[in-house]
Amino acid sequence: MEPEHDSTKAAAGNRKHLAMLERLSKRTAASSADFPEASPVAAFLSRFAAAKVAAESALSACRSSPDDAPASLATASAAVDDLERLVAEASHSLPPYELRSALAAVSDLRAAHKLAASEIRPKKSFSFRNKSKATKIPPQGPPAPLQPPPELPKPSFDAILPGFGFRGRNGATLVKDLKVANEKDGDFTLADLVSCKVYLKGKCRALYIHKLRDCRVFIGPVFGSVLIEDVESCTFVMAAHQIRIHEARATDFYLRVRSRPIIEDCSGVRFAPHALRYVGIEEDLRDSGLEEDTGNWANVDDFKWLRAVQSPNWSLVPEEERLLTVDISEVQETEDCN
Repeated sequence: MEPEHDSTKAAAGNRKHLAMLERLSKRTAASSADFPEASPVAAFLSRFAAAKVAAESALSACRSSPDDAPASLATASAAVDDLERLVAEASHSLPPYELRSALAAVSDLRAAHKLAASEIRPKKSFSFRNKSKATKIPPQGPPAPLQPPPELPKPSFDAILPGFGFRGRNGATLVKDLKVANEKDGDFTLADLVSCKVYLKGKCRALYIHKLRDCRVFIGPVFGSVLIEDVESCTFVMAAHQIRIHEARATDFYLRVRSRPIIEDCSGVRFAPHALRYVGIEEDLRDSGLEEDTGNWANVDDFKWLRAVQSPNWSLVPEEERLLTVDISEVQETEDCN
């Protein structure tokens, strides 16, 4: 009877542990309401800390409660997803150091989750194998000098981006109509694209862009934030509430944006007014709260240029060089997202 009693106690303990994780996750959403007068950065750090504890606790439960490991893994995955989304939504208002620290923490937790998942997978059963020939032992030479273990590569920015979108294409025309996609109104990612044309009709919640070269990108309204990193010789036409740009070079942005665009570590970037249309874009702009052109496309904040004079890192596209309105109504969907 004692083993049954012990297993009953263990199951009860596991249920209490999972209930605690659920409370921690709920506390994340409520923490910002506890400090209504806190600055946006302080409020984010408070919410981030609570969400990080929830994810770490779920990962710890995977090892301490093997019987409930699958449930704990699922809880941990959801907690890391929540943490990732929290960082993306706050990216516009975070100083560079806090943003990069938060992204690194999410990467570490994602890697820890993958490691925990691999550890709980059932091991292959051991089996004897007959050897037809005796193994020859090679003659022993002088011992080789010990080599330091190779450094593990750090998780890339791309590794923590949401999976739905276009990745790793060269010279392709990539089209997606979010009005008819199952993933409409969700997050979208463009990563590792070279010499591509991208047409995205419809609206999405958030947009992540990483490592594009010589691309032309036409995006429907984004009713959340756009985070752009490491782009060169590209043209972007988009509308969004918030746009933050890191490490852009020789790139033009045709924008409609509710708040002032932010650039960091950029050079040779130029800005112009929004120049995109397709059938139904007026409704999408209205639903996203972007029907009005605030003129903020020309009010750019350079976080790495603190002098009172104009930053040399950005300028306006001369009127004679600007794109005419681009109509993508007839562009047909040609590729699936991955």
